[in-house]
Amino acid sequence: MPADVIFLEPSFPRNQREFVRALHSVGARVIGIGERPKESLDDELRHWLTHYEQVGNITDVNQVEQAVRFIQSKVNVDRLEAVVEAHVMCAARVRETCGIPGTSVETTFLCRDKPAMKEALRNAGVPCAQSIGSSDPAEIRRFAARVGFPLVVKPRDAAGASGTIRVDSPSELEDAMVSFGVTRGRSAAIEEFIEGHEGFYDTVTIGGRVVHEFITHYYPTVLEAMRTRWISPQFVTTNRLDASGYDELKAMGRKVVTALGIETSATHMEWFAGPKGLKFSEIGCRPPGVGAWDLYCNANEFDLYREWAMAVVHGHGSQAPSRRYAAGIIAMRPSQDGIIARYDGFDEVYRRFGGYIIDQHLPPPGTPTQPVSAGYMANGWLRMKHPDYDQLRGMLDFIGQTAKVYAR
Repeated sequence: MPADVIFLEPSFPRNQREFVRALHSVGARVIGIGERPKESLDDELRHWLTHYEQVGNITDVNQVEQAVRFIQSKVNVDRLEAVVEAHVMCAARVRETCGIPGTSVETTFLCRDKPAMKEALRNAGVPCAQSIGSSDPAEIRRFAARVGFPLVVKPRDAAGASGTIRVDSPSELEDAMVSFGVTRGRSAAIEEFIEGHEGFYDTVTIGGRVVHEFITHYYPTVLEAMRTRWISPQFVTTNRLDASGYDELKAMGRKVVTALGIETSATHMEWFAGPKGLKFSEIGCRPPGVGAWDLYCNANEFDLYREWAMAVVHGHGSQAPSRRYAAGIIAMRPSQDGIIARYDGFDEVYRRFGGYIIDQHLPPPGTPTQPVSAGYMANGWLRMKHPDYDQLRGMLDFIGQTAKVYAR
């Protein structure tokens, strides 16, 4: 009998369709629950989906549970999957209420609440930044006095660097407590600032065992990239995973999976390496954003979405990554906020590196710009691959120095 898998929000954001496609390709009957009308689904999605239920709010547990119970009255639901950070807790609560296997509420909470996450990992021997979660300004001030500046202040359950700020003084901390609502009783995560190189470690796990893993580097760190307009930031996934320098990182990632009780899931883990050694930053029990899986697919000449679907539906993989290429993205920032006016230097980029370009997005002149803080794919971007990691890095650096986006 084919497995019946419910997937939350199959049409938005756009890469959600890749998970639906993959589930269908491995023989699952895919049932979508989403906020958009069924009539808005395109022909491919309609083909991949066996059934679709519309709800008003995909993060509302009661609405999603009602839709799931209706589906359960028709079929035996084998899995309920969500791959967007904002959807995972709703999915976990509905799973437990409706008796569907998958990531638990406890594990989902530990993968979202940063102070609780770090406490659990420190207890398991995973090196993390000192941190607290608090709604008490006096407690936060005492933590700052003990740990020292700079500090990082972030929402307790935000995805990645969303909403994260660095504070360098007591006065900046006071401002942050106001903006994060601490002075009004809201809780925030306060962490020691870890100096060093930043990257991420992503996996697909089956039954708590890592079956696929990928290591990616940020240039520069995310906070600097999201604060500095002139930088054309990159992240680059390596094909040198067998290098001994990654042994400690891979071992740490496996310890995190075990400590948080992750079973069959995609994961996305952030890390720092610097003067204080290797430090774990945070984890999501879902795939990374910003098209990282597309880079992994291109670099490794396989379909990672299908591998995830194989894990969910059949409990095993079917393909091995080739590790043939390193692959990366570079964000092309407009010179200022406003309207894109023109592009310079791209002809030289295409002449030198055209054969290594995977794809690109350069909004046409006249397009309104997006803020730098909106992320790597908010404006223009270009993705590339090359068999040699260092050569790829040099190419991306050349693009950052040569290709310009002017706005007015």
